[in-house]
Amino acid sequence: MLRICICDDEKIQRNELKFIISTELQLRGIDFYIHEYEDGEALIASFSKDKNYFDIIFLDIEMDGINGVETARKIRNLNDKVVIIFVTGFVDYVFDGYEVRALNYILKPYKKEKIISVLSEALKQIDTISNRFFIVQFNSNSYKLCIDDIIYFISDKRKVKVITKEDSYEFYEKLDHIEKELPSFFVRIHQRYLVNLKFVLSIENNYVYINSEKFPVSRNRYQDVMIAFAKTMLG
Repeated sequence: MLRICICDDEKIQRNELKFIISTELQLRGIDFYIHEYEDGEALIASFSKDKNYFDIIFLDIEMDGINGVETARKIRNLNDKVVIIFVTGFVDYVFDGYEVRALNYILKPYKKEKIISVLSEALKQIDTISNRFFIVQFNSNSYKLCIDDIIYFISDKRKVKVITKEDSYEFYEKLDHIEKELPSFFVRIHQRYLVNLKFVLSIENNYVYINSEKFPVSRNRYQDVMIAFAKTMLG
């Protein structure tokens, strides 16, 4: 699901932008959700709880309280991949987007063609980084994890636990299915373990060492693991 945020202190402007975006995404058959905020403070508070939740943020520059540029700075400190698009009624602010690597800007009053063009540009950029995330779903909760932050997966009967640099999550899935979704630097070293080779310090005596932990390597997987580890180290 594509998660979009519109942050603008004018409800009429939010509604107009939301309508155009929603109509275009429906025509493309894209599953999406749009969340609205009327000020930068609320967006930052929400973003701080889950820095990977939104894929695209449409951000008004002229807002009461924290303006759009300052809001974008704080967001960039939390996430350097989310697509930021500025919306503004003043062409003078256009160059402020370079500092926070805004993808583009949309001038008010809105022109449908411009919105669709910028949205298309954003979707292309998301396609190039979509494989950098892994979605964990458990009960009614959904978590979007950055693949580069995942250290390893461990299977325990019907459940799988994923360990990241910051946290851990449990969910129902088969390790075989997870392995197929991940890049080649994730390697199955054992029936129960799937590890990110970028975090492996060494492989010695049939064990993989990650930080202060060690994990057994199956005898029939050892050669493949060593080859994959060497390729990862060589870049």
